[in-house]
Amino acid sequence: MEHLPRRVLMGIAAASAGVPVRRAAASGWRPSRPVRLVVPAPPGGITDIGARLLAAHLQESWGQPCVVDNKAGGGGVIGTQDFLRAAPDGHTMLVGNIGPQATAYSLFRNLPYTADAFAPTSGLIRGPNVLVVHPSVPATSVSELVALLRRAPRSMNYGSSGIGQSPHLAGVWFLQLTGTEATHVPFRGSAPAMTELLAGNLQFMFENLIAASQHIQAGRLRAIAVTSATRSPLFPDLPPLRDTAPDLAAYDVSTWVALFGHAAAPREAIISWNAEARAMLQSPQTVAQLRQAGSEPHVAMPEEFAAFVNAEIGKWREVIRREGLVLEMN
Repeated sequence: MEHLPRRVLMGIAAASAGVPVRRAAASGWRPSRPVRLVVPAPPGGITDIGARLLAAHLQESWGQPCVVDNKAGGGGVIGTQDFLRAAPDGHTMLVGNIGPQATAYSLFRNLPYTADAFAPTSGLIRGPNVLVVHPSVPATSVSELVALLRRAPRSMNYGSSGIGQSPHLAGVWFLQLTGTEATHVPFRGSAPAMTELLAGNLQFMFENLIAASQHIQAGRLRAIAVTSATRSPLFPDLPPLRDTAPDLAAYDVSTWVALFGHAAAPREAIISWNAEARAMLQSPQTVAQLRQAGSEPHVAMPEEFAAFVNAEIGKWREVIRREGLVLEMN
């Protein structure tokens, strides 16, 4: 989800300063000084956009400066560690994502933090990937693609933005559930992978929906399903993978961005941050901006969101274990 077209990112970023404030319910905690949102990703991606939307809202609602602090590197681990070094008083929060806050616990052998270091506070954004094939592949549906994979195991290549990234794991789980095999070809980012898919050197790929949309609309790629549990308003004719075959009934993959506090942060602060996030996400302007990027607001109370994060950690732990994926921290 980090790799969105520049026109979409610029549109959301330009509009973020004008997000209308819906006052959250009063709570017993408010910041006594400027607050900081640590983003373990570079500027311009969807994690950064989620942080800047929230920062614009908070600055007006709380009347305190809200600084977005990008700390990229290490697959999100560097920024996450930076956040954990801050005082757990509610004035520093983490805008994390599915990588360092869910899949990393199972991917990395020596991850320097554990899930119990955080207080899951609120969802912010979630959105699907899309399964696309090169037009030369004689498959117009998931069942036809699965039949091809079963007929000739490992005869097809699929690309991704890197080992352990959401598009890779989306493909891994798809192959596990369908009992099929294909050769994974990892790249440094989604752009080079997409170039190889368009050239016909790869046969299929799971990619962020909005990033693939221009190629789908131009007929350069054929989309056959979305990875989320429900259809996307951007391409309402595309079925969710889980609806295409009984083997895929459990399949539900969305990339997501969310707000986390320190596990030791005051409970009142977590409740207050959650209330502000929900107020921002329920703004019609925010909803429209996110849907422009092929995403949806993820509105949840702290307990509901914590259950979601735990389910994501457990789901990907099993997928990664079955695949035998183990990465070392650099």
